[in-house]
Amino acid sequence: MFKKQLLRLKSLLIWGQEKLTKKQFIFLASVLVGILSATAVILLKAFAHAVFTFATYINATLKLSFINSILPVIGIVLTVFVIRRLLGGSIEKGTSQILYTVAKKASIIPKKQMYAQILTSSLTVGLGGSAGLESPIVVTGAAFGSNFAQQFKLSYQDRTLLIGCGVAAGIAAAFNAPIAGVLFAIEVLLVDVSIAAFTPIMIAAATGALVSAVVLNENILLTFKGKQTFDYHNIPFYILLGLFTGFVAVFYYRNFQKTEHYFAKLKFGPYQNAIIGASILGLMIFIFPTLFGEGYESIKTLADVDPGKLLDNTLFSDFRNNHWMLLIFVGATLLLKAFATGITLGSGGNGGNFAPSLFLGSYTGFFFSKFLNLTGLTHLPVSNFTMVGMAGILSGLFHAPLTAIFLIAEITGGYDLMIPLMIVASISFAISKRFEKHSLDVKGLAQKGHVFTTNKDTNILWTMDTEKIIQTDFLTVSPNENLERLVDLISHSNQVIFAAVNSNNEVAGIVYFNDVREIIFNSHKVKYTAIREVMAEPVVIVNNFDSMEIVMAKFEKSKTAFLPVVKDGKYFGFISKSDALEAYRNKLKSMVFE
Repeated sequence: MFKKQLLRLKSLLIWGQEKLTKKQFIFLASVLVGILSATAVILLKAFAHAVFTFATYINATLKLSFINSILPVIGIVLTVFVIRRLLGGSIEKGTSQILYTVAKKASIIPKKQMYAQILTSSLTVGLGGSAGLESPIVVTGAAFGSNFAQQFKLSYQDRTLLIGCGVAAGIAAAFNAPIAGVLFAIEVLLVDVSIAAFTPIMIAAATGALVSAVVLNENILLTFKGKQTFDYHNIPFYILLGLFTGFVAVFYYRNFQKTEHYFAKLKFGPYQNAIIGASILGLMIFIFPTLFGEGYESIKTLADVDPGKLLDNTLFSDFRNNHWMLLIFVGATLLLKAFATGITLGSGGNGGNFAPSLFLGSYTGFFFSKFLNLTGLTHLPVSNFTMVGMAGILSGLFHAPLTAIFLIAEITGGYDLMIPLMIVASISFAISKRFEKHSLDVKGLAQKGHVFTTNKDTNILWTMDTEKIIQTDFLTVSPNENLERLVDLISHSNQVIFAAVNSNNEVAGIVYFNDVREIIFNSHKVKYTAIREVMAEPVVIVNNFDSMEIVMAKFEKSKTAFLPVVKDGKYFGFISKSDALEAYRNKLKSMVFE
């Protein structure tokens, strides 16, 4: 029955594609992708919230505090089981896979990503793994956009645009923050966007936010009501908070990666790794229950009028009214979050760093302001600093300051904190960028040699395939032949450059037509001059596996129009600078959305 309804809907959409203009159909597609992305958000968020509520109830009613420690073990082991048994043994984690897909895989995302991320992250995070649901949500939304475009045979540009729609809708639905969704899609994903292409992304984000807001209540979504009026006298402290969050972001960045890599490389079996890592995580959660799941409930508690509730149902509940003990608890949790998330993902769980960045930011802002208040140096609005701290860490980890600013502005219900948000996000971004060139998600690509930066020229060059512009049909000569052979080749070809290759097919030198122009009209010299006497050493040589960024750097260094290419040390062909620039222009044209 359900399959029959889907076929009817597809037939209706095919009919609509024929009747509507291309732009109208893209608008319709953006609405549908927005609805699908919001549905994924609803399923994930509702499940995670239900499990958290259940665990809290069991803990409070039956006094079984260990329930929070057992659930993550079950969740991570189940995640490993599902990945190995149902999903082919592996699954891509994080939003970097979207960047790689857009750049190297023609924006084609496998169908299994439409359900794999939902299934695995709901088990990991829903059952208490210390990670976030937003990265899986973003990947799922992108998969919906890509596969919708594939179903209706849309172009690369339109596939990429609908991926952007899915990403924007996912973030918008997760936080009821459509502006932040649009900015995240553009700031992190798309290379260049015109006003016309901006519209579908906004439609998708608005649709996702609307559907999510209608279905999910405020207890599930991350929202705040208790912010205080902005006081410009506190600007110096917001500057200090920006510095503090920048360094905390770097601390998290490095320790998360070390922890994740350590547990991922344990030489036990996948299930043993999962049990070992999840057991350590369970112990951490037993001592610090706030590390359970996404942690959004504890963020709301910190920003509340009674943050001491954070210590309820913990080993430290007797100290709930002790401000210094609360501060120590928050500080310890802040330091442990990087390790908790690293263990969660490294031991086999699936999730992301978006929610942990907000968790860490709120704890950092609270710790900073509460400490200064307790020392008597000043009196800062703790709830404001708690909220603004989230923008600082998010900006520092993802190198997306605009997303951070507008996300926190939207979830706090207005723009009263816009000035401190801008101050903290920009300073934290600058600090993080100083120590880490790439954002947390992009770092994985960079380590594999797939560099993706905020430099558009570099990004475009990275998406180009060097081998596609190598000319392998150039005629070659031997260094031991005389110029008669070269003259014969010149008369029968349009080449202006020849590779002189030895008996092992290695490049011995390069012969430029301009260098022999005068000699070839002297029959005596042509007959008795060996090619090795007129060939030149190649200034630089290109390897067939070199990225286009490296190739263009070699052109810049050599100041020549052609570069010889070798493959496994043997002559392979030439790359023309004019061909490289033409390929660049074509790629740029294909990546501009109109």
